[in-house]
Amino acid sequence: MTATKKVAIAGLLSALGVVLSPYLWFPFLASKAYPAQHMINAIAGVLLGPWWASLIAIIVGTIRVSLGVGTIYAYPGGIPGAIVVGSVAWLLKRLNWENIEIAALFEPLGTVLIGGTISVYVFAPMLGHKEMMWALIPIWGSWAISSVPGCIIGYFVLLGLRKVGITWKTLS
Repeated sequence: MTATKKVAIAGLLSALGVVLSPYLWFPFLASKAYPAQHMINAIAGVLLGPWWASLIAIIVGTIRVSLGVGTIYAYPGGIPGAIVVGSVAWLLKRLNWENIEIAALFEPLGTVLIGGTISVYVFAPMLGHKEMMWALIPIWGSWAISSVPGCIIGYFVLLGLRKVGITWKTLS
């Protein structure tokens, strides 16, 4: 895939991540779940790979934080999920796996387990949120509420794109 195509797709997915965030959400107990970033991570990781997907997560997180509709936790929440999806997709491509879209469903592994842990033990203490250090399991649960639906939506979007002939192979 040419650099121009990658930049264009990255720009499109970044814009979608920012624009969809206020619309693609649902209430859960006392908080709100925003699965748009996780959907974008899933799509970008499969179509573009781990580094472009993580760049998109950084762009979307930065814009949302700048607009006041996101928090600093967007970084440890978005970047590991994007890297995991992209890495699994890369591995499946190397193994000549037929349906690499399945890599989208690995997004919670990066977001919830890796990103949630980094948030609790690295970001929270740096930000003075020391009370979070005892809340790893609840943090994992609350992040899973966003991540799991987002990656499932992303998976189905990728299947839809495949049906119309858009896959990582056709973009190459």
